[in-house]
Amino acid sequence: MELRNLKAFVEVVRQGGFSRAARTLFSTQSTVSKAVGQLEAECGEALLERLGTGVRLTAAGELVYARALAMLAESEHLAAELADLRGLLSGRLRLGLPIFGSARLFAPLFAEYRSRWPNVEIELMEQGSARLEEALLAGEVELGVSLLPIGEAFSWQPVRDDPMMAVLAADHPLRGRERLRLAELAHDPFILFEQGFALNTRIEHACSLRGFAPRLAARSGQLDFIIALVAAGLGVALLPRLLTEGRNLEPLGVVLVDETDLRWRAALSWRKGARLSPAARAWLALAREKLP
Repeated sequence: MELRNLKAFVEVVRQGGFSRAARTLFSTQSTVSKAVGQLEAECGEALLERLGTGVRLTAAGELVYARALAMLAESEHLAAELADLRGLLSGRLRLGLPIFGSARLFAPLFAEYRSRWPNVEIELMEQGSARLEEALLAGEVELGVSLLPIGEAFSWQPVRDDPMMAVLAADHPLRGRERLRLAELAHDPFILFEQGFALNTRIEHACSLRGFAPRLAARSGQLDFIIALVAAGLGVALLPRLLTEGRNLEPLGVVLVDETDLRWRAALSWRKGARLSPAARAWLALAREKLP
């Protein structure tokens, strides 16, 4: 099987169609279609269902897609390791980051990484932690940021341990407090994150241990909108301290949630037993150095 055909097939799946994949690959649609056709001929099976709105993997396609991701990653690793032997770290860093907190936590790290290893291409995926763990298992990214506790399928390296802060409306009776207990918010509506954010599960579990289920007011994947909803009096939001530090949230209240079992514990994670590329190992080493 030719790697270029595998790459074309993977990109068609990622982009959801041949024309979008062609643009990503700086190729023509006919060339991409021919490459996928050659791969299907080699496999003796149809790998994609061609739909009016895009494509869908067949059962054989699911199997080939998983193997193709692994084979392409191995090819990249080999090229990167050969470059590493020559003392010139190169290759590609495929990294999954959470939508919230990445700018403050990782932007300085990216600048340092780029200055040390300018030949490494950085490919980012921004999703909630739950989706990033799926991407790690599927081989879509090599490293991702997860929230502790992490499943047994992963190895991990800690990067941040933050308490949660309750963001309260200006007229909330607990606004002036220095700290509060989670049970004191049992009767408040909650503004939670969108589906796919592992922090929702942590919050819901902590509430359950205290005998209540959070009453949902709204969900959002946009930090500024969550804060605006709190300001409008729609409910309370629980955010990691990282997301409230350095922000002028007046006249809202920001109160420490004094619970040891409800914290934002972030870690860089990867598939257990995976052979990490030199680019990924360099990122982990830099994170240990800069985020002890």
